[in-house]
Amino acid sequence: MLLLLAQWLGSEVRAFNVFNYLTLRTVLAMATSLCISLMLGPAVIRKLTALKVGQAVRSDGPQTHLVKAGTPTMGGTLILLSIALTTLLWGDLSNRYVWLVLIVLLATGVIGFVDDYKKVVYKDPKGLSGKAKMFWQSIIALCAGLFLANTATLPANTEFIVPFFKHIIYPFGAIGFVVLTYLVIVGTSNAVNLTDGLD
Repeated sequence: MLLLLAQWLGSEVRAFNVFNYLTLRTVLAMATSLCISLMLGPAVIRKLTALKVGQAVRSDGPQTHLVKAGTPTMGGTLILLSIALTTLLWGDLSNRYVWLVLIVLLATGVIGFVDDYKKVVYKDPKGLSGKAKMFWQSIIALCAGLFLANTATLPANTEFIVPFFKHIIYPFGAIGFVVLTYLVIVGTSNAVNLTDGLD
């Protein structure tokens, strides 16, 4: 949104053209997200504590987790809010990848919200079942992969370029690219969730 404004103003005032640089917008987006989290974080934590939105701890987990019983949960909503707002503020909204990443982020965030909601409202320490999580993550990942493969306009859109080695390229094709996208999204989603102290 601000990029469009800067581009419009840049036609009159050249100084605004600096906002066309992705690196600057990335730094500003990180700073904006940090400010949103620092400003809203304490109030959100107080509100969640007052509402007794604490997570029940699984009895089959490590004993060290028992001290975390009652710790406010659903804090991911603050993280998702700050990322979504900064993306809408500083992102290039004409880029389909920006929208796809934002939609995938929010969709996987809904899975986390439902998981926490079941834990808090229904006092079920297990939350959403592993099969249900995997099912919905798979749907999201496959939709993202199919969208990318079907909207690819160049063969390079479905190629894998090895990071730091721009000349090592693997042409996956549409099916291979969908599989890679699936593995990255589902794998990353589960890797992040498994490092959560209470899961």
